[in-house]
Amino acid sequence: MNTSEPADGERGDTERLTWIERRRAKIRDEIARNRRGEYTVPTWVLAAALVAIVGGWLALIFLVG
Repeated sequence: MNTSEPADGERGDTERLTWIERRRAKIRDEIARNRRGEYTVPTWVLAAALVAIVGGWLALIFLVG
């Protein structure tokens, strides 16, 4: 069969290469933002810190009091 599409192995390599390039570009962009001072803390980190602080206060209140 003659098809215009590349074989599975060739197409997979091309897709993987473009995925790797997109990933590298995303990492480069993030590093550049961080160097400019645009770094932000992820929301899940802030939520985890809040839970730890509230949990600590509650433990202090119930265990000591």
